[in-house]
Amino acid sequence: MKKTGWALALAMALAATACTNMSAREQGTISGAAIGAAAGAGIAAISGGSGWTGAAIGGVIGGTVGNIKGKQQQGY
Repeated sequence: MKKTGWALALAMALAATACTNMSAREQGTISGAAIGAAAGAGIAAISGGSGWTGAAIGGVIGGTVGNIKGKQQQGY
């Protein structure tokens, strides 16, 4: 379990450094998807559902909302 946590932390750190050359819309999409996936997995785990399904649904919804928010920040 500890190895999974370290691998996840490393992946998140690498993903954060890769976002420096992205537009606000791209950053919003990525961060929204990540936050949505984490929230979806957490909610599914608490309610007794499938964590993978919750993460997938949360990621899609979060990515969509993040994309819209990033688009608004760019002024399109």
